[in-house]
Amino acid sequence: MEAPLEEIEFLARSQNRVEVLRLVAAEPHTRQELATATGASQATLGRILEDFADRSWVRRDGRRYAATATGELVADGIGELIAVLETEGKLRPLVAFLPTEEFGFDLRHLADATVTVPTRTRPSAPLRHVRDAIEGADTLRAFSHTLNEQTLSTVHDQVTAGGYAFEAVLSRSALDALAADAHLWSQIRALSRHSNATIRVARGEIPVAALVADETVYLLVRDDHGVLRASLSTGSTPVREWATDRFDRYWERATPFDPLEFE
Repeated sequence: MEAPLEEIEFLARSQNRVEVLRLVAAEPHTRQELATATGASQATLGRILEDFADRSWVRRDGRRYAATATGELVADGIGELIAVLETEGKLRPLVAFLPTEEFGFDLRHLADATVTVPTRTRPSAPLRHVRDAIEGADTLRAFSHTLNEQTLSTVHDQVTAGGYAFEAVLSRSALDALAADAHLWSQIRALSRHSNATIRVARGEIPVAALVADETVYLLVRDDHGVLRASLSTGSTPVREWATDRFDRYWERATPFDPLEFE
């Protein structure tokens, strides 16, 4: 019996091995079906299936090959490892800026997340991604330590046009920053007076910038200097449950927004 790391290396050396094992674990396949699905030659498939049979990972049933119980176990394990590494690769450029200590969910639940980063030709791509989403939403809830001009403008226009209901818990530092700009302050004041908008002030700092637009969660990732590094969006149920619970907790402890406190 080979050591576990040697078995992982055996599979990792060949994408065809991984694909064949996952295919036969899902349902029985003929060699021709495996060749069509993987693009591997019959000679290559013969060697792979022979190696798998030696490990008791596959069995032959007539013309079809199916995974054994242990073969399914290995297929599930390698599939999970691949998914974890794909998620890690997606998050690797951002891990230094992610407030992971605040996340009440496993990072595996960001596997389906869309990560939008600034580029030279589209420096505002993360904000554009968020703006496009909230323009088409029916409800929007937010808790954040900042509220940028583009998002505030979009929310203001949508709420005043009767687009949706808006609820937000903002940190005092976010409101102080808005109060320092006459135009932004007039927008947040007008927004707070609207019947479809409710703004509350957090008792302490909020270390995460998050929005929940309908069923999708958006996280704005900034570095220590406040520079926007990326936006993440996901419809993952555990992430949405975390964001909803965190919003409710901030909301219960927050106080109603009174512009006079900041003027």
